[in-house]
Order: sequence, then C-alpha cells, then structure tokens
Amino acid sequence: MKVGLVRHFKVRMGFPKGLVGPDEFLKWFDEYDAADIEIGTVDLGGVNWKRCYASDLPRAVQTAKTIYHGEIKTSTALRELRAYPFFKRHVRLPFLLWGILVRIAWAIDHPSQLENQADIKERLGTILDEILQESSEDVLIVSHGACMMTLRKELLKRGFTGPTFNTPDNGKLYVYEN
Repeated sequence: MKVGLVRHFKVRMGFPKGLVGPDEFLKWFDEYDAADIEIGTVDLGGVNWKRCYASDLPRAVQTAKTIYHGEIKTSTALRELRAYPFFKRHVRLPFLLWGILVRIAWAIDHPSQLENQADIKERLGTILDEILQESSEDVLIVSHGACMMTLRKELLKRGFTGPTFNTPDNGKLYVYEN
C-alpha cells in the first residue's frame, strides 16, 4: 500500500508589514484560510491513486480537486493547527515575532493554545488509522505543512518507509510504502 502526502498549493497572500496586534494577527489567519492559491501541477509519481482525503480548508480542497479527479473525502482532522496569541493585551509586534512566540507557546503546551502537541498527534493518528483501515488501496492525503510532519512520523511508526523532509514543499508528493 502507498500513502501519498501532498501539501496544498502556495497561498496567494503575503505577511502583514509593520507591527500588528493580537486581533490583527488572528484576522490575518482568517483571511489566509480563505485566500486564493497558486494553482500548479503535481507529479503523482505514476501511481493510480484510488482514494483521496483532504483537509476541509479551502486551500487543501482546491489543491485536491486540481490533482485528483475522483471522490475527495474532507476532514477537519486534517486541518492545520491554529495559532493563538498567548496574551490578549494590545501589544503590537512584528508579524514574524508573533509567529515565533505562538510556536514557542505551542511547543511548551501553553494553555493559550487550544490544541497541544499530544492532541494534534492523537487527532492525526486517529484519522490516519481510519484511512488505513478503510482499504488497502493507495491513498492520497492533501493537508498542511505541520500536519504532514506529524503524519510522516505516524506512518513511519506504522511500518511505512518514505522520504524525509523538514518543511514539505507546496504541491509536492511524498510517497510512503509498507
């Protein structure tokens, strides 16, 4: 059985310039979730993918529809983790610094984050188990960068082999086999 992981196509939206407050930081993520993507092509490795799952966020669904022409099952379980500022005071910081601080808050399981590392691992492990138990047919999964890093680890734990990546490229297929 083969499992193909694909990160959604690149989003057509830049980062905010200057200083932003926590509300602007969250607003940017809402806009990012709804933003258009740069449609591209994906080399599907000559595999006749029989099934496809995708995050229910528009960028993943649109990518899946572009590269797969059968039924696509969407799931909130394949969504990217959501970043939340760990303090609500109106502090204005560069957008990149907000991102770093939120990543640290997530890494140390700060209570401001709605999901901690264990929650995300469990959520993605559960959906992966469901996908693998449904059928032994080759399956394509379209998701997000951080999710793909966790899915890769989960596949390796289940005996699959495949490529290593740090941050997966947008619109690139990573194939795992058992």
